[in-house]
Amino acid sequence: MAELDRDLIVVQEVRDLLRRAAAAQKLFLQFDQDAVDRVTKAMVDAGARAAAALARIAVEETGYGRVDSKIIKNLFATEILWESIRELKTCGIVRRDDANGLWEVAVPYGIVASIIPTTNPTSTALYKAIISVKARNATVMSPHPRSVRCVRESCRILNDAAVRAGAPDGLVLCISSPTMESTRELMTHSLTDVILATGGSALVKAAYSSGKPAYGVGPGNVPVYIEKTADIPHAVKCIVSSQTFDWGTICASEQAVIVDGSIAKETLAEFRRQGGHFCNEEETRKLERICIKGELMNPEVVGMQPSRLAAKAGFAVPENTTILLAPQAGIGPKFPLSREILTPLLAWYTSKDWHDGCDLCIQILEFGGDGHTLGVHTRSEEVVTAFALEKPANRILINCPTSQGAVGFAANLEPSMTLGCGPMGRNISSDNITARHLVNLKRVAAIRPDYWDLERKYLAGGSGVDFPVPHSQHIQTPTMDACARPARSTAPAPALSNLKNNSFDGARLGGYQGNAAVHAPDDPPAWSFARLTPARSASPPTQTPVPSSTASFITKAPAPPAAATPPKAAISHSDAVTAALLGKLGAPAAPPSNY
Repeated sequence: MAELDRDLIVVQEVRDLLRRAAAAQKLFLQFDQDAVDRVTKAMVDAGARAAAALARIAVEETGYGRVDSKIIKNLFATEILWESIRELKTCGIVRRDDANGLWEVAVPYGIVASIIPTTNPTSTALYKAIISVKARNATVMSPHPRSVRCVRESCRILNDAAVRAGAPDGLVLCISSPTMESTRELMTHSLTDVILATGGSALVKAAYSSGKPAYGVGPGNVPVYIEKTADIPHAVKCIVSSQTFDWGTICASEQAVIVDGSIAKETLAEFRRQGGHFCNEEETRKLERICIKGELMNPEVVGMQPSRLAAKAGFAVPENTTILLAPQAGIGPKFPLSREILTPLLAWYTSKDWHDGCDLCIQILEFGGDGHTLGVHTRSEEVVTAFALEKPANRILINCPTSQGAVGFAANLEPSMTLGCGPMGRNISSDNITARHLVNLKRVAAIRPDYWDLERKYLAGGSGVDFPVPHSQHIQTPTMDACARPARSTAPAPALSNLKNNSFDGARLGGYQGNAAVHAPDDPPAWSFARLTPARSASPPTQTPVPSSTASFITKAPAPPAAATPPKAAISHSDAVTAALLGKLGAPAAPPSNY
């Protein structure tokens, strides 16, 4: 009976928090863009100031990862995230195309149910709160029971900062005693409008089964392939940096390394030089016994320093070991270390050539990582093209650490702590989820001025009438001339950029700027009545002054379409794109080493 009483208590807490969040969000809905940005920036600043304290609490409470890496994660989830969404318009009219009679109006979802994992608790809480509030939503968080204290403290800091900046109290709230019952109530309650589910497959499936819109993630059984043309020291540095970054707790961290047989000996020597330990058969068997429970990773080995992991398995390695490499003869249930294990331990495979390496990567992804992330180290355009076209992964990272790259830290992807896996991973989106995913757009459209003439022509039997229609702008398909390859130069390709001596520049990670360039005045003029009737003369219509409060459609000349903004750096052919991918045109600086 006592347990039943506790269930009722936690469910009631969720209902109370949702009502409080709903009241706050209703008031926040009236805030304009400047006020929303002021509140969100105050939260960003408060979260950044608390980055170190929250990192320490997270490691103490969960036992996962390392404080220095979690500090970086917290700063990434505040300051760098903010730079990527700062100019995103989330209030009112965010796009106005007067020439075509089309407006887009941003509206929030309402209340976001945020499910927080124990591997990255504070950084995920900071990130989800900031993108929710930037989009004028409130959020209620359900942390893992093992990370309640650090997530609640994160929420308290951000909510207090929002209130000090003028926001209503209750935009960022957290369940104090999370259970399966409380999380289920949060996801299914009528006041919940959308779910951000970061966690295991069962949790994500429950979110999609809740009857609510949901953004979920999938497991990240990430392979990394080192092809024979790779810069081996750079490739190994990337992998070791990724594994030592919070001891491999990001779901995009490498889980298996596939090396071309022709460079396997040299690559293994480089791993050893950078602190890696290659396990013998006995050590591998010992690791297999402790790292997997049933068909899932053992949570007790997650985010564990390699020397501690080895000791737990029953053998010793030096204290400064950076990564454990365990050879595997195959992929699947009979080979436990071919599964996702969020700790600095990689399954080791050698391939005959890149075609064989390609097949091994696909098998690993299909064994628990479909749609997530893949790493490739190569200078070969052929290899990059084949992997981009064929691999069932939505983030294919070239010559880059996958942990820091997939989240948008070491690569110019949108900064995010929730990485969609698309239909391959049973997710609704393949994007790095951010504030723009928490904004809905309403469309306001006027009748096209040539409609009556077009209708008349069709009614008269004109099946061949030229009926101009809007074209999708999501993907610009190049013309055949633009796709034509220029003659290849006989000069040797530049060497891969040496990233070791470059300083890290966070300002280069601005990322997605949303619809920042779109002009949306507070008091837009009324639309043109001339759209509603065919033009009768070539003379322009007279213009009538419009009070700011007037919303009726009265005569006014339509504004000319905005001039297209020229691209910052035009790329004339695909070779230039490939060169940038392969690091031949000056790759971005590498993140700081963690060892």
